[in-house]
Amino acid sequence: METNVFIIIAIGIAALFGLWIIFYFIPVGLWFTALLSGVRISLIQLVLMRWRKVPPQVLVRNLISSTKAGLKLNRDELEAHYLAGGNVVAVVNALISADKANMQLDFKTATAIDLAGRDVLEAVQMSVNPKVIDTPPVTAVAKDGIQLIAKARVTVRANIKQLVGGAGEETVLARVGEGVVSSIGSAESHKSVLENPDSISKVVLNKGLDAGTAFEILSIDIADIDIGKNIGAVLQMDQANADKNIAQAKAEERRAMAVAYEQEMKAKAQEARAKVIEAEVEIPLAMAEAFRSGNMGIMDYYKFKNIQADTLMRESIAEPISSKKKEQDKDKESK
Repeated sequence: METNVFIIIAIGIAALFGLWIIFYFIPVGLWFTALLSGVRISLIQLVLMRWRKVPPQVLVRNLISSTKAGLKLNRDELEAHYLAGGNVVAVVNALISADKANMQLDFKTATAIDLAGRDVLEAVQMSVNPKVIDTPPVTAVAKDGIQLIAKARVTVRANIKQLVGGAGEETVLARVGEGVVSSIGSAESHKSVLENPDSISKVVLNKGLDAGTAFEILSIDIADIDIGKNIGAVLQMDQANADKNIAQAKAEERRAMAVAYEQEMKAKAQEARAKVIEAEVEIPLAMAEAFRSGNMGIMDYYKFKNIQADTLMRESIAEPISSKKKEQDKDKESK
């Protein structure tokens, strides 16, 4: 008796397990829901989706959503997009949003945008509701040398046709910053920029900065302009310091040349004195030879000694004056 009960319980469990396997591979409830929603899909296709590693719930629910929204999507295309690694839910929601907003967006374009790595639903929402991008502070210098720091707000909306292969927000911000710098740099005075900041946005907007990007620029508004440094004055001060350093270097070069010339003259003077001393050494010999030859007498010798004594006396008198003058010259050089 107990054995029969155990067999019955085992058969019941096996039957339940078998039913679970059957309903797992053959999602009858999902097929019935699709049928009631107007989506024609066979049980065999749902089973084959299981074998192809495609979740039937995802495809069926998105087919139901698109059908209720009035869109006719192909099941095979949705399945192929899922197998390619795409986001089926985002693509279907984007197509529904675009249809409600009267935007021209087909399935092929939506899947291309999704596979390109962009959020197609966000792109559609940005086309309906434009996005405001705040640029970082842009520093530029007007012609009068005054630095200005400007902040701009760029209103953009997604360009569906340019989303695949188009440049992103970074390119738009870089182009806007370049345009602001060019506009401020061409202004004659910073005052004119402060008086009419809208002139910057007009000039920048007319340059067609959204070419080749995934966005369409609707407006560029200057949010704030601050005055920075006086770059012109800073450059003039730097130039003056550079000129002063150059002048000092040239003066030092001339002084070094003068010192070198003075040393050269001193060397020549010492050489001349050496020659004079050498010549003076030969004087007594010449005088002795003159005495022996009779060309010089004793009176001539005494006259020579008197002249020599007078010369020594004059030199002794002039030496303190010359030394004092040299000290004065050294004091002037040190000052």
